[in-house]
Amino acid sequence: QVQLVESGGGWVQAGGSLRLSCAVSGSSLFGVYSMGWYRQAPGQQRGVVAKITSPVFTNYADSVKGRFTISRDNAKNTVYLQMNSLKPEDTAVYYCNANYYVNNYWGQGTQVTVSS
Repeated sequence: QVQLVESGGGWVQAGGSLRLSCAVSGSSLFGVYSMGWYRQAPGQQRGVVAKITSPVFTNYADSVKGRFTISRDNAKNTVYLQMNSLKPEDTAVYYCNANYYVNNYWGQGTQVTVSS
């Protein structure tokens, strides 16, 4: 059974940084998964923050370009989201996603709260 476990969320003041991690277990296919970070704020739909494929191509939501960086370590079955210059509007639950053809998996989410 494939499991995604996020960590690294928390509370930070505006302008601060956090690094989220997502560890994938139960699969030998991590190296081919397209990995993504999504977020959902209260009352809003879940939306994409950043994606990274394998081989590595990345893309970002316009709202986070230049501030967030997604990366992956295939040896550790882990994907990261480095978040700098955080803003109050970045407050949300952040979810990790793994996708390969019809296989689509989600983590349980980690809360990120940015205070002004």
